[in-house]
Amino acid sequence: MELNGRVVVVTGGTRGVGAGIARSFLAAGAQVVVCARRPPEDPVEAEGRKASFVPLDLRDPAAVQDFFEAVAARHGRLDCLVNNAGGTPYRLLGESGAQRHARVVELNLVAPMTASLAARPWLRAAGGSVVMIGSVSGTRPSPGTAAYGAAKAGLENLARSMAVEWAPEVRVNTLVLGMVRTELAHLHYGDEAGVLAVGATVPLGRLADPSDVGAAAVFLASDRAAYVSGASLLVHGGGERPAFLDAATVNKES
Repeated sequence: MELNGRVVVVTGGTRGVGAGIARSFLAAGAQVVVCARRPPEDPVEAEGRKASFVPLDLRDPAAVQDFFEAVAARHGRLDCLVNNAGGTPYRLLGESGAQRHARVVELNLVAPMTASLAARPWLRAAGGSVVMIGSVSGTRPSPGTAAYGAAKAGLENLARSMAVEWAPEVRVNTLVLGMVRTELAHLHYGDEAGVLAVGATVPLGRLADPSDVGAAAVFLASDRAAYVSGASLLVHGGGERPAFLDAATVNKES
């Protein structure tokens, strides 16, 4: 397996997209450490191999530093950090104060920067990489999740700057995700009919599976991407069909 002997940390790797990423790395042969504030309901495992879990609040810089020192002491190295932890509830900007929106930015932008800085010495020693988990919300208007979209836009720019500052020892890339079907999909898209209807708007005809994201993350962490740094890889099934095409009264397919 292509990542045999490699050590990977996946933040927020206990469920959803993060768990899918962790399983993909396990299947590729890596030793995987997942961290989150709460333990997974079920073990994160694949191919008969299991990820180890460490509780961690990524908004606590001292705890983050201790966490990476412990990972390095236990495993002797760190080859890849996947900054996946994040998310947001649906909240219009005018419905709450700036402080609540700032917490979203802290989790989705400041926390990945904190983790990356803490992990850097060991990534540099291993010639490793950072994979940021971005979102199309950072590249288009994001009504209802404006702070989240702003944070993801900043995360992508941060990754590009890190890729320049930390080269050539550490590669830094971003996966820009579209819609992903997880156990929380119903909160965003509704019941099964809603999930299928939303999936039908994607050119590839479905929402992404967490394993689709995991496969892309493994690629960016592998030697096959040895010359890929500062890149933003779109994992969105072809994107979104422009709304004006359906609204226009010309150029319709018969």
